[in-house]
Amino acid sequence: MTTPADSPIRSGFKFTTPLIFEQGSKSRHGASQIDPDVPAIDLDAELGSFRREMPAHLPEVSEPEAFRHYIRLSQQNFAIDLGMYPLGSCTMKYNPKVNEWAARLPGFAGLHPMAPDSEVQGALELMYRLERGLAEVCGMDHVSLHPAAGAQGEYTGLMMIQAHHRREGRSPSKVLIPDTAHGTNPASCALNGLKAVPFPAGENGIVVPELIAPLIDDDVAAIMITNPNTVGLFEEHLATVAEMVHAKGGQVYGDGANLNALMGWARPGDLGIDVMQFNLHKTFTTPHGGGGPGCGPVGYKAHLHDYAPTPFAEKDGDSYHLVRERPLSIGRLRSFHGNFGMMVRAYAYLREMGAEGLKGATEMAVLNANYLRAKLGEEWHVPFENRCMHEVVISDAHLKETGVTTMDIAKRLVDYGFHAPTVYFPLVVKGAMLIEPTETENKATLDQFVEALQQISKEAKENPEMVKSAPHTTRLRRLNEAQAARKPVLRWTPGEE
Repeated sequence: MTTPADSPIRSGFKFTTPLIFEQGSKSRHGASQIDPDVPAIDLDAELGSFRREMPAHLPEVSEPEAFRHYIRLSQQNFAIDLGMYPLGSCTMKYNPKVNEWAARLPGFAGLHPMAPDSEVQGALELMYRLERGLAEVCGMDHVSLHPAAGAQGEYTGLMMIQAHHRREGRSPSKVLIPDTAHGTNPASCALNGLKAVPFPAGENGIVVPELIAPLIDDDVAAIMITNPNTVGLFEEHLATVAEMVHAKGGQVYGDGANLNALMGWARPGDLGIDVMQFNLHKTFTTPHGGGGPGCGPVGYKAHLHDYAPTPFAEKDGDSYHLVRERPLSIGRLRSFHGNFGMMVRAYAYLREMGAEGLKGATEMAVLNANYLRAKLGEEWHVPFENRCMHEVVISDAHLKETGVTTMDIAKRLVDYGFHAPTVYFPLVVKGAMLIEPTETENKATLDQFVEALQQISKEAKENPEMVKSAPHTTRLRRLNEAQAARKPVLRWTPGEE
């Protein structure tokens, strides 16, 4: 095992860089400009009161200064292209570079969203084929590519459910959400004016029909259920729960955040789910993080089709067109037709993998998680005895007497060259660490990760201050994260510290 002191990931140059505003000098720039060949205009006359009273405080730097600044900043960050990124529930798998090549093809990258359908037949065909492919993967009748992210996909699915109930002459107000569901589910309910009704899972970490039965009545609009759930376990009673909800007129919303554990083996639509969102940045290898752009398609059964958002691609003979208006649709959710670049990447992934490839990815994701469960379970506490799916929960219960916290362990992992897993979540496990290795990590990397955690456990017992004061090898030491969240500095102003 490579130790923090001699880790190749943490050796070599360590560059610091001031703020971009603190570099350069007046009138310095990094571009060659020729005299304009258009007539000069009087800015005061054209802009009037809209003209700035003083110039914007923009950086004035050369090309080398600009590039070095941002490269140095990038080297202070961790990324999936540097190493394992075991964030549970987020599925930070490696993104194949062929996806990026496809998204950058001039015919796709240069499209204008207002181009007429007749001029973008290739793009519309890709959207249509992607919809069909995603529908097949999840066992749904249709898919909308419109939502901009997974959370907006949740919001969309609940809007469609509400529209369905209204058409049926009903107005149920409750949505049942187990405490092992994905964290954004209650917020999606609130945005739709629905009441989130939480309930506990059974002792084995999954939803038990007997416990939920008293909650299912005529006022239940839906149940939102994540499968596998956020403790990494398969909801084996899902089909029974779906029947119970349907019997009272409710709908079943499936959170697709963890589809990486099912694709090719089980289809949510076959288990009784009526509508679900995909997270293309999780299961289908589109870029994850950095503020987007995201893409959160929604798959749904035929009885919800009238309410689907617009636009969506439709085939007519040998040509394709966008359906922009439908009388019962919940309408447009965002500008234009969705984040097309993400669609290209996801389609490239589907075509590259094929049915057997997707099935194999699921096999490896589940195998990797269970390998970690077995190896880490030799030292760390594993709260659930069931075999896990694509992610595993461990806790630091065995270190309680040392005073070392879960956050300390996460910080210390950085010294070993690993990004930390999700910590303190799921909430049902005290001191939880939710680890998702994904299918894209090999056994050698998993063994290094296990050895790092075993070594940290040993350090916590023998030298707890070493762990409590981590990280030790980063350019900046432990930061005040609470202050950063409560008092963020979002704007630089000259003369201010």
